[in-house]
Amino acid sequence: MIGEDVRARIRRLFFAEHWKIGTIAIELKLHRDTVARAIDTSQFATVKFRTKSQMLDPYRDFVRATLDQYPRLCSTRLLEMIRERGYEGSVFPLRRYVRHVRPAPAREAFFRLSALPGEEAQVDWGSFGKFRIGGAERALSCFVMVLSWSRATFARFTLDQTLESFLRCHVEGFSRLGGVPRAILYDNLKSVVLERQGDLIRFHNRILELAGHYHFAPKPVAIARGNEKGRTERRIRDIRESFFAARTYASLADLNRQVDTWIDRVVHQRRVPGESEKLVVQALVEEQPRLLKLPEHPFQTEAIRVTSSGKTPYLRFDKNDYSIPHTLIKKPLTMVASETLVRVLDGDIEVARHQRSWGMRQQIENEAHLAALLVDKRKSREHRGRNRLFAGCPAAQPFLGEVAKHSGHLGGTTSRLLRLLDQYGAAELDAALADAHHRGAFAAQSVAHVLDQRRRARGAPVPIEVTLPNDPRVHGLVVTPHSLDRYDRLGRLTDPAQKKVQP
Repeated sequence: MIGEDVRARIRRLFFAEHWKIGTIAIELKLHRDTVARAIDTSQFATVKFRTKSQMLDPYRDFVRATLDQYPRLCSTRLLEMIRERGYEGSVFPLRRYVRHVRPAPAREAFFRLSALPGEEAQVDWGSFGKFRIGGAERALSCFVMVLSWSRATFARFTLDQTLESFLRCHVEGFSRLGGVPRAILYDNLKSVVLERQGDLIRFHNRILELAGHYHFAPKPVAIARGNEKGRTERRIRDIRESFFAARTYASLADLNRQVDTWIDRVVHQRRVPGESEKLVVQALVEEQPRLLKLPEHPFQTEAIRVTSSGKTPYLRFDKNDYSIPHTLIKKPLTMVASETLVRVLDGDIEVARHQRSWGMRQQIENEAHLAALLVDKRKSREHRGRNRLFAGCPAAQPFLGEVAKHSGHLGGTTSRLLRLLDQYGAAELDAALADAHHRGAFAAQSVAHVLDQRRRARGAPVPIEVTLPNDPRVHGLVVTPHSLDRYDRLGRLTDPAQKKVQP
């Protein structure tokens, strides 16, 4: 409805200033139908307009009957249907007619739900976008628990909606609210309901274990009946609009500290609906004696996985790799993960412990695990190196036997001989070992001196030792040398025009 002053202004602009209806509507910020009614445009209706409206008359009964059968049918579909029956007009008269005759949807009335103190709580998840941590993005969710009578609230932000987080938030919520309600209402979450046919429900075993530990009854609401747990629905919307919007936080822990403070200072200081003289915090104090008492020991909510590693000493959990002792590779182990800690058990014995990473594709390592692996690799390399030396140089075994008799250092001598093997080759080193053995010089320096003398006698260049990076994984590599004669033959061409290689 518009006032007489606005109506007079519209008529002046139309009749005196000759403005168009659309221009007047934009200028006065009114709907063009409101402007049209103010100037009574029916007196300007042309015969052509009336003819278009009258073109729909033969089809009105058909449109009404069709809408009675299909109330949600759109006007464009109705237009196609009546055009197949001979209608030649536009969609606009049809839309105006449909607006008046479409059956109104049935409105469902709801009972006002009430609960006794300590009788019921409502639980649900809310999604709050993404959270960047450890170079990766994880889904940010909020677990919300509301006591139905007092409206006392517990909220906890998490980086997943796994069953373990769901159980952990229950335990924290019970502790924060000071007791356990006798029943908890849920949506039909997979964490609660595995299968449902009407009132026949198969609950998740872990939820039944939690309910048995705290003595409450889990009650999933009817399918598509979110109104039955409207208290959590409204609280999630309240958190999204009144707390989370435009809020900054340094970490997940910081965000949870802020939401706890917000609940204490804002939510719990509101009036209880229907109790104008009572605050939520006061109602919670009244309700707590009616809640079930907390058990002596909290429910264990860690994630437990039986797994094994591959060839490398790492176990994968939640898209990250955690190190284990190298002696336990390919052996069945048990991973026990909490919100902050990942433990690895071999039977009942804890063999590894790490801080849990919420990033992705990261390696979380214990230096002791890597150091033990490095020591074992060094011992293995010593045996492999000695075997390689014996295989390429038959004179090496009696030579090292004499080194041991003369109290020489076998490990250092073997390491030095292996370097000489890489520089001079097996044939030269074997000859030098035999010469040094004949001279009674049982030391690696003596073998190196013999090799240098033989090199000088041949006029060969000084071999250059390859410098490798200080990485045990690189130092442990063994490269088998190959003959380079094929590359030399590439330079000996018999026919430069055809570039044929000499066989």
